[in-house]
Amino acid sequence: MSNWKSIKLAALFAATAPISLLAASPAHAQEKTYTFNIPRQSLGSALRQFSQTTNLQVIFLEKSVAGKPHVSLVGRYSAADALHKLLLGTGLPVRQTPAGMYVLGENAVVGEAAGQTDPNVGETEEADAQPGGTDIVVTGSRIRKAATDTSAPVTVVRGQDLTDRGYVTAGQMLNDITSNVPDLPITISQGFPSGPGQTYPNLFNLGAGRTLTLVNGRRMVASASGLGDRAVDTNVIPAGLIDRIDIVQAGGAAVYGSDAIAGVVNYVLKKDFQGLEIDLQNSISTFGDDWRPYVRLTAGQNFAEGRGNIAVNMEYSKTEPLTEFDRPWTDQAPFLVTNPLDTGPNDGIPNRIYITNARYRLYNRNGVLYQPSPNPPFFSSSNINNQNRYYQFSADGSQVIPFNRGAFTGGDATASGGDGADWREVSSLGTGVERYTGTVTGHFDITSGVRAIGEFVYGREKGTDPYGTQSIFRAFFNDYESGSGLIPFNRTNPFLTPAAIARLDAISPIFASGGDLLLSRFMDILPSRNRPSQRDTWRALVGLEGDFQAADRSFYWSLTASRGQTTGFAEVWAPYGTHLNNALAAVRNGAGQIVCSINADADQTNNDAACIPFSPFGDVRPSDAALAYVTVLSGERYKNVQDDYLATFGGDLLSLPGGKAKFSLAYEHRRETARLTPYEADQLGLTFNCCASVPTGGGFNTDEVSAELLVPIIGEDFTLPGVKALVADGSFRYVDNSIAGKAKVWGAGLRWDTGFGVTFRGSRSRNFRAPSLDQLFAPVSTSPFPIGRDPCDADNITSGPDTATRLRNCQALFAANPDYGPLAAFQDPAEDTSLAMVATGGNKDLKNEISNTLSYGVVFQPDFIPGLTFTADRIEVHLQDGLTAFSPANFLSVCFDSTNYPNDACNQFTRNAQGYVVAAKQTTFNAAIVKYHGEVYNLNYVLPLDRIFSSDLGKLEFNVEATHTSLALTDTTGFNATESQGTVQNPDWRGRLDVNYTKGPLKLFYQLYYLPAQLHAVGATIENDPIPVVSANYRHTISVQYELPKLTLRAGVNNFTNEGPSFPTRSYGDIYGRQFFVGAKMRFR
Repeated sequence: MSNWKSIKLAALFAATAPISLLAASPAHAQEKTYTFNIPRQSLGSALRQFSQTTNLQVIFLEKSVAGKPHVSLVGRYSAADALHKLLLGTGLPVRQTPAGMYVLGENAVVGEAAGQTDPNVGETEEADAQPGGTDIVVTGSRIRKAATDTSAPVTVVRGQDLTDRGYVTAGQMLNDITSNVPDLPITISQGFPSGPGQTYPNLFNLGAGRTLTLVNGRRMVASASGLGDRAVDTNVIPAGLIDRIDIVQAGGAAVYGSDAIAGVVNYVLKKDFQGLEIDLQNSISTFGDDWRPYVRLTAGQNFAEGRGNIAVNMEYSKTEPLTEFDRPWTDQAPFLVTNPLDTGPNDGIPNRIYITNARYRLYNRNGVLYQPSPNPPFFSSSNINNQNRYYQFSADGSQVIPFNRGAFTGGDATASGGDGADWREVSSLGTGVERYTGTVTGHFDITSGVRAIGEFVYGREKGTDPYGTQSIFRAFFNDYESGSGLIPFNRTNPFLTPAAIARLDAISPIFASGGDLLLSRFMDILPSRNRPSQRDTWRALVGLEGDFQAADRSFYWSLTASRGQTTGFAEVWAPYGTHLNNALAAVRNGAGQIVCSINADADQTNNDAACIPFSPFGDVRPSDAALAYVTVLSGERYKNVQDDYLATFGGDLLSLPGGKAKFSLAYEHRRETARLTPYEADQLGLTFNCCASVPTGGGFNTDEVSAELLVPIIGEDFTLPGVKALVADGSFRYVDNSIAGKAKVWGAGLRWDTGFGVTFRGSRSRNFRAPSLDQLFAPVSTSPFPIGRDPCDADNITSGPDTATRLRNCQALFAANPDYGPLAAFQDPAEDTSLAMVATGGNKDLKNEISNTLSYGVVFQPDFIPGLTFTADRIEVHLQDGLTAFSPANFLSVCFDSTNYPNDACNQFTRNAQGYVVAAKQTTFNAAIVKYHGEVYNLNYVLPLDRIFSSDLGKLEFNVEATHTSLALTDTTGFNATESQGTVQNPDWRGRLDVNYTKGPLKLFYQLYYLPAQLHAVGATIENDPIPVVSANYRHTISVQYELPKLTLRAGVNNFTNEGPSFPTRSYGDIYGRQFFVGAKMRFR
């Protein structure tokens, strides 16, 4: 790391350095009062409602409150007084930690001795699911590094934190976690759709499919389709019902099954909610757009004297789509082109430069004129009467006028300025998302040891991508038969005006003699360029759970059954290639009427009464009837279904000197099915006259058995000097998947508490991910799409894992195909435009990918600084046989970056006579090797200000989180290993500082999210990138909240300084800009 970056990072952490100088003193409780309306119910339910009312954490053992008298509490009290009244006569000891958390029962004594602040917070499945088990129940948690009793690192996000920051979805909150790579529904590069609006957790940037999502410790049905990962969209999660989010980093497959490679994200929903809450919020950007309304209603009620509870949550939110014109960092239309001043590879001058006001000079809306040629150039001075003029049609199509090519260099197709197509209209900037969610949760205590539970989660999400398709290109680099090539015409075309004919006669001898000219045009004639999408996801779960005592041991069990389903579609208007060619080939019939030529020739078999001719000249929109003839709706409908049956049994195994050894057994049967149905036009192969798609479906069954064991080797009354506790844990899972086969995965961990405020922990595990149904069975679907980077493009020829190998192979290709022209000037327009027909489909030969994970770290909780917790954990993930989507760019790279050229990858794409890629393939292979090494650092400090001042001035809480990436290696072929750490794709550091101030009903919040200066891309230097190092990025967020007895008001600003993403990226920073929000929560209890 450079000294400059080190200084910046040090500055981030320096904000919390003064805490180490503060002396310890007892924390005094805040005398804030709350209105309680707790009807008579069990003590456990009453304590949970107490926590819900006060937003204070309460830790207790269910067995310690079981059988205690039912209680009630009505009135206005401080938290301490209210808890005292609830516990009268129970005999339960209670203490408050320096962090403000209450610990009850026998655990109050244990916790006092251990100095713990949040024991076993990661054990959510047993802790929250069991009504009477012996695992610790954690309620009302706040964000902290609360994994001090686990062998793997865990981050906990409190549900209240979403509200404090003005967030309306869980995904927004996850984007603040430094170990998670932010996922935004934005265009990654010009020319690509901005997507359907789904967002997924992606720990350590290992891919969304390698982070498992759970709700209350159980699986959800996948949201994605296509070749996407088996991931759960964060928009489906009911944000208003989230109690907390547990993020287990590194592994977890032995406990939860497939996909837990990078880690697990578990959404823990609120229980025992009582009353009615209405939450309203709206926000607007500093640019006067991007309104984000949000409405949430949550209602709940206990019944049967607290034995049961039912809660309902409904939410609505909406974000607006954005275009390139809507933000200053994209409205300038920057684009990378050849640098004419570059003299060679070692001159210190970049081979490419950025221009602004980028225009694609090969076509426009009016139609740019070409003459026939094997490789048609613009009209040039040598072949048009030496006039050195270039021509296009006028907007109304009546005139032939000069065409301004703009300023460009070499053979670049993109110019700065001029009359070419505007790059800002090629794609959207961000997708608009409208979401609806509805959730019902409930439970009922059948007996003191048996509880019935139920959950129903529903979410609908609509995506709007206004420039989701690039309309219809009729350009020289496309094939005419596909409905995308140049439009030929001559002087007999009935739509030509006399003025246009006269002008063309004067400038083109070819036209004057009756020959054809060619028109290159961006035909914005689709009924709509919007790419709408919609997904409906639901999961219904019922079950029984309970606990019992036997042989002086405590046991717990659960039986659950669930069904989840996602149905969705994505569609776009596309040209009907044959019909489009028919409509553009117009003639006059014997009556002088303009008709389609197929209806006026001698061949009666090709007649089509529906054909309506229209003019190709100028930016004139055809009639609705003509549009209906030349366009079709293209898309796909999909359906995912998941049936899951889970049985668990656990409890005490035996008593050891160090404590009780515990176990857990589980059996899970899961069936998943998927069905993908292309639209009728795609099944008939009408779009682009190519490649019919067929409906495809499939499914698999998996039977899985798992076992866990926790052994306290040293602890409780049996200790050694420097060893207060030594706990080992292990887990094993056997998987039998009907398609991917059998797998055995495991995990082992060790935690050593020294007794001096320092705990060491470590874990090793073997994890797996099974191929998703989409990866296995997705039907072959062909559509025009940008290919990404062509290695033989002049802009890329000096890049790659081995420049000499790439150059040698590209030289061999061009030597064998002289019509491609000189390699040094080759520009492939398929990189950024929809020139290539890309065939996308599944691969039924896939198998499980396997990873080995190691984590080890330290937890520091010194007695001399109460309220301080610091954790540092090293994480190493090595993955083999990785499931990886092979895009056209991957096949191109394997072809030209291999010493074995040509190879089979070279057969997966096709070039036309000019060398442009016009056909390519995309699918999934078990090909990747992935390695990740890094560390996660967390510091949390709670400081009651009465430690410093004599009076009660409130409480400060500091939270610092940072993730360091030292290795991010990906190898998709075995010879092209790429290390991307230290780039904007995988920055070496991500950091976040949170500062909370609370005084009675007032709460203030500040956040800084930091990204350091990094390389723009792997191997970036001034020779191959005009901006090899992207500048650092800082995002500031502030908010204020004030709580009244039945109303909480909040307001804030996200991205206070309105800092955009660091140029030239779109995602290294905030693409949306400054956002103001106001909100109110009303409570009726």
